[in-house]
Amino acid sequence: MTAWSDTRQTGCPISGLLRSMTNSHHEQALHFRSLHRPGQPLVLPNAWDAASARLIEEAGAAAIATTSAGVAWSIGAGDGEAMGRDRALDLIARVASTVSVPVSADIEGGYAEDPDGIAETIRRVLDAGAVGVNLEDGPRPAAEHVERIAAARKAAGSALFINARIDTYLMSLGDPATRLRDTLDRAAAYIAAGADGIFVPGVADAETIAALAAELAVPLNVMAGPGSPSISELAGLGVTRVSLGPAIALAAYAAARRAARELLAAGTYQALDGSLGFAETDALMAAQA
Repeated sequence: MTAWSDTRQTGCPISGLLRSMTNSHHEQALHFRSLHRPGQPLVLPNAWDAASARLIEEAGAAAIATTSAGVAWSIGAGDGEAMGRDRALDLIARVASTVSVPVSADIEGGYAEDPDGIAETIRRVLDAGAVGVNLEDGPRPAAEHVERIAAARKAAGSALFINARIDTYLMSLGDPATRLRDTLDRAAAYIAAGADGIFVPGVADAETIAALAAELAVPLNVMAGPGSPSISELAGLGVTRVSLGPAIALAAYAAARRAARELLAAGTYQALDGSLGFAETDALMAAQA
């Protein structure tokens, strides 16, 4: 018997801490699943760093979802897995340690070329403290993504909510006349492979959303924004989860650009009206340190 197993048998405080952390993660995973309720969508204003995550939690969010695009931009990289797995996982860990609500991480295509690599990413996501992931198919064949979802499911067990993102609408893939059927076929295959939910960004019309929700046996996630139906309307269409993708990050960057342009061009500061107070913001962040 190893020294480590001996310390576990004698009730080492470190062992107790590890058990507590494991139990906490399990409880958060169960809680996150319970937030997907028909008629009352889980609303996720996406965060891109620890500060935005804390502000979103303080605003009343029941959970935090990250946006890979916003994360990439915040560290000086472009969207599309350009930031790499290590930097993505570092951000997930920072967010999870900053907030007390469950965290779902946007891991793009999984930062790996094959199912074994996907499994490694998933194990590290769990270590980082997240209880959910978005895993996107992009233009890859459905059969290939099925293998990646199956690998993620095997690596995670029941500890992770796998939200399978289908990009047929976002990327205008395939024949428009059969896009809905193609999307539902992909969804069925992904669910059979172990997906807990289906995310279809890029669709905003009520008829298509309702058709998707009616045929899916798992929660449907859509990405909303200006021009989308309201949350209550989406609930009536059968949507169970609503996220904003990089929209809030883009709005924040627009505010930064307006303020900088005004300062540099006019030497004035009107764009800063309505800013958060320094003391309030610092106290909110320091409370989590």
